[in-house]
Amino acid sequence: MLATQDLTIRFGGHVAVNAVSCAFAPGTLTAIVGPNGAGKTTYFNLISGQLKASAGSVRLGGRELTGLSASARTRAGLGRAFQLTNLFPNLSVLENVRLAVQATQAGKHHRGLNLWSIWSDHRQLTERAEEILHAVAMQERRDTPVASLPHGDQRKLEVALLMALEPQVYMFDEPTAGMSHDEAPVILNLIRALKQDKSKTILLVEHKMDVVRELADRIIVLTNGTLVADGAPAEVIASPVVQEAYLGVAKEAA
Repeated sequence: MLATQDLTIRFGGHVAVNAVSCAFAPGTLTAIVGPNGAGKTTYFNLISGQLKASAGSVRLGGRELTGLSASARTRAGLGRAFQLTNLFPNLSVLENVRLAVQATQAGKHHRGLNLWSIWSDHRQLTERAEEILHAVAMQERRDTPVASLPHGDQRKLEVALLMALEPQVYMFDEPTAGMSHDEAPVILNLIRALKQDKSKTILLVEHKMDVVRELADRIIVLTNGTLVADGAPAEVIASPVVQEAYLGVAKEAA
């Protein structure tokens, strides 16, 4: 269980996230929605450690994460795709995923072990990396340097690296942003596949309501940094507060 309690951040006199308390259970995909500037990405940054909270706490499985760095939270089980972009831009796609697999094994065995000495047979590393590349439909790009990948393939590689780290919580911030109409379904299919593992928790910031309706088990809505709605997708989308705040529909018309 991932939970935030009264999570808050202030920038000068502006409260960007205002005492948000929310719990996210394994086996569920929660979409976080709201108008531009509502605090969605800031809330993500507070959970994953890119920003330091002014008040409140973040806990995962009962463990206090609030004082930990972003990298320490990743090791604790929080996985956020953008943290892994272009991990080694001059290495190939396969080498990037293989190193992520190897880092995961290092963490499982002993934090201080040399990455290059975890397994004597690196074939196992390569086989696992190739399994992940197949899952994200990137096997044909296995030998391509990461720096030369088009945007859509970079987004797919982000998911591949995230899968290699085997997190407890997957965090996706607009995963299809900048992708073409043909590319986006690959990412959405990957998220659907991840949902099948009921031991994992998935958080999704997404503006495309058709994607939210299809994927989400639950929606929470932020407006001006405050949690204003939380519930089943159909119920939340139909609520007057969401119609006004997120869809721009006047109260009289809602």
